[in-house]
Amino acid sequence: MSGGFDLRDEPWIPVRLLTGESVRLGLRQVFKQAHEIEDLELPVPPAAAGLMRVLASITARIAADGDDRLDDLDVAENVKGWLDLRRRVLRSGRFNPEAVDSYFDKDVPSGRFDLFDPERPFLQDPRLRTECVDAKGVPNPSGVNKLVMGRPTGINGAVLFGHFTDTAPVPVPAAEAAWHLIAQLYFGPSGQCTPRRITEERTGSGDAAPLRKTVSYFPWGDDLFTSLVLAVPRLQDDELDEDEDLCPWEDELLHPLKTPIPMTWPGRVLTGRFRHAVLLMPSSDGRQVTDAYITWATHAPPPVVRDPYQILDRRKDGKFQPREADGARALWRDLDALLLKDDRQDAQRPPAFGALPKTLLPTLRVRAYGFDQDGQQKDSVWFTSTTPRVLSWLEENDEEMADRIKRCHAFAEEAGDRLDFAARVAWKIATDSSADPSPKAKVKLDARKPGPWASAALTRFWPKAETEFWQLTKPERRAERPRERFVHAALSALDEAIGPSSRADIRVARARHRARSMLLALLSPKNG
Repeated sequence: MSGGFDLRDEPWIPVRLLTGESVRLGLRQVFKQAHEIEDLELPVPPAAAGLMRVLASITARIAADGDDRLDDLDVAENVKGWLDLRRRVLRSGRFNPEAVDSYFDKDVPSGRFDLFDPERPFLQDPRLRTECVDAKGVPNPSGVNKLVMGRPTGINGAVLFGHFTDTAPVPVPAAEAAWHLIAQLYFGPSGQCTPRRITEERTGSGDAAPLRKTVSYFPWGDDLFTSLVLAVPRLQDDELDEDEDLCPWEDELLHPLKTPIPMTWPGRVLTGRFRHAVLLMPSSDGRQVTDAYITWATHAPPPVVRDPYQILDRRKDGKFQPREADGARALWRDLDALLLKDDRQDAQRPPAFGALPKTLLPTLRVRAYGFDQDGQQKDSVWFTSTTPRVLSWLEENDEEMADRIKRCHAFAEEAGDRLDFAARVAWKIATDSSADPSPKAKVKLDARKPGPWASAALTRFWPKAETEFWQLTKPERRAERPRERFVHAALSALDEAIGPSSRADIRVARARHRARSMLLALLSPKNG
C-alpha cells in the first residue's frame, strides 16, 4: 500500500456551507469551519447518526473557555456551572483553531485517525487479519458487500441501492467506506457473522449494534458549530464510572473476552458501546476498500446506559425502551414526546433536549436520523427529517403551545386509528354479502384479509394530517378545534381510497356511508 487515508485531512464528510456551496471536508476542517457550515449532507442517515456521536465526543474535548472544557467531570457535576460554560462556548461563536490542531496532532496518538493504519486503523481491530480465518488458517473476510449498507449479501439480501453480487463485488471509495464503517458499528445486525477464532473455539455469532432499529433526535442550530455544542450531552447518570474517559481512538484495543470497561461520560457513552469489530482492506493506492472483515467484538452483556438522543417509550410491563424507527412515520408525530416533560406522558424525551439555552430556542429545529430495521438482519429503509423551528414550544418555555401540540397529535392518531378500522369495515361490507351494512350491526373482521382500502386511506391521510398539523400550530389558528380538521382529513382520505368510480355499486355506497359515519362519530359531544 502506497499510503493511508487520514480522516483528519482527507475530504470525506459532505457538508453544505452557509453560502450554499456543497463540499467535502476532513475532521480538522469540519471543526475549524463549523461556524461556516450550515448542515451535514451525509447521504447515509445511519452513518450520520453515528458520526454525530463521534463529532459530539470530539467537541467535548475541544470546546472550552479558559481552562474549563465541556468534558471536565468536575465542572459537569455542577449542572449550573456546566450550563454556564456551554453558554460561554456558544457565545464565542466558533471552535478555537489551536485547540482543534492540538487535539488532532498532539492529544491523540499518531495514526489513530488513519482509516488504513497498519497498527490502529480508525474504529477498527487489526487483529481480525489473523483471527478471522478458516480451519486451515486462511483469511476469511466478510466481503465488501457486507460492509456497505444497502448492498445485498448472499442470496437473501435486499437491494436498497444499485445491483451488486458477491461474485463480482465493486470496491468502495475510501471516503464512503468510512461512512459505512460507522453505520455498521452503530446499526449492524445480530446473528450469524464471520467467525472469529480467539481461543480454540471459532465463534460466529454476535449481538445487534447499540442503535439498531432506532431513531436519533438532535437539536439543530443555524450552523454546525451550534448543533455540535448542543449535541454534547450533560452528565445525567451519577452512577457512571469516574475512570478516565476515553474514546476508542484514544484508548488501547480492548480484549474481546474480558469484561468491558465501565461506561464513562461523555466519550464512552457515545462511542464505547460497539458490539461489532470491523477491519477494512484497502486497494494498493489506499483510495478504495476492496474487502472487509465484520465480526463480533464482545459477548459480554451490553452496558445499561441512557442514550442522550433517543425517545424512550413505556412498554406494557412498565419498562422503557428506545422508540423504534418507522419509515412511514413523519417526524411531526414525535413532537409531543420531544417537547413535553417526562412526567406528563408515557415517553421520556431525549436528555439532549433538556436545559437548552432559552436565547437559542426560537432558532432551533429538530433533526432526526432513523433506520427502519428488525432486530437481526433485515434492513427496510433509512431516513433523515428536519422540523421547522419548533423548540421554542418546549414545555418549559411555552406550556400552552406544548399542550396544544400534544392535543393535535392525539387527535390525529385518534382519527388515523378510526380511519384504519372504518376502511377495513367498509371493505368487508362491500365484498362480503353476508356482512350487515346497517349502522349498528357488528362486523367481524379477518385480520388476514384487511383489503386495500385501509392502506390506501392511511397513505393519503397522514400527509393531509401533517398539513393540518402545521396549520393548526400557527398563532392565529390556536383557537380552532383540531379534532374536526383531522376527521375531515380522514373523510377525504377515505373517499379517495374507495374512489368515485364505485359509487354506483349499492354495496360500496352502503360501505362508504357506514365508514363515514364511524369517522363522524368522533365529533359527537361525548368525545369532547
